[in-house]
Amino acid sequence: MITLPSLPCYLNGEFTELPNARVSVMDRGFIFGDGVYEVVPVYGGQLFCFAQHMARLDRSLSAVRISNPLTHTQWAEVAHKLIASYAYSTGSSAQKLDQLVYIQITRGVAMRDHVMPQDITPTVFVMTNKMTLPTNEQRHLGVACVTADDFRWGKAHIKSTSLLGAVFARQISFDTGAAETVMFRDGFLSEAAASNVWVVKDGTVMGPPKDHLVLEGVRCGLIESICRDQGIGFELCRISREEVLNADELLLSSATKEVLAITTLDGQAVGKGVPGPIYAQLHAGYELAKEQARSGTL
Repeated sequence: MITLPSLPCYLNGEFTELPNARVSVMDRGFIFGDGVYEVVPVYGGQLFCFAQHMARLDRSLSAVRISNPLTHTQWAEVAHKLIASYAYSTGSSAQKLDQLVYIQITRGVAMRDHVMPQDITPTVFVMTNKMTLPTNEQRHLGVACVTADDFRWGKAHIKSTSLLGAVFARQISFDTGAAETVMFRDGFLSEAAASNVWVVKDGTVMGPPKDHLVLEGVRCGLIESICRDQGIGFELCRISREEVLNADELLLSSATKEVLAITTLDGQAVGKGVPGPIYAQLHAGYELAKEQARSGTL
């Protein structure tokens, strides 16, 4: 039996620790996966791209017809209390720790019925933990990925807690020792199991369009901004499997991967088989954004 660490968390208005947090077995998040979530990076005690994460949380909640139980200011207050509490529990200062704040909202507790019940109180859960970033070796050499058909549901734009499809997709790469599973719908790039995927060709960074088949990563706007600042072309468009396989560079982006180069796909080298110049520029831009966040100037 796994013993949960005594990490600080917040549940339905109360600050507690993970081993003490309890929800009803009739919570619709447990019964149906009826909820949404967000993961916010924290650098040096500062929430990173917080407004963008809150905007996506609002979009997800609206799509599943759950009213946001807290204001953005209240979410920030809860997050900062947990950030400070976690730092204190580790004997460190928040300014020296990079963390992840996990936010989950379910529809609430009700007797089991597929129909969305009205007038029930959403379940609100927030926790924080240390962020595990890519290793120096992964930054220097890139990572291996595999491909698969995207067998998940047709509302991927919702950051839903119903993640069994993503679990299966990630297991495909884990079973082969790869870092991620790059997925395709009807022959066109969608995303990876827990990351967005970017294709670099002739100096332009390309990603799938914003629609219901892809979760819009918060890093999408940040990468577009870095490209603009660096004079790199940026385009969202339909990308065929052939274009992915013939890319000059392939990249992953997510809260924990930040920006990471794919150098092997299905056992074949991507481009020259090493992280390329566009990755280097985007990584440098991302590091600058993190430093600005730490100093409170982002």
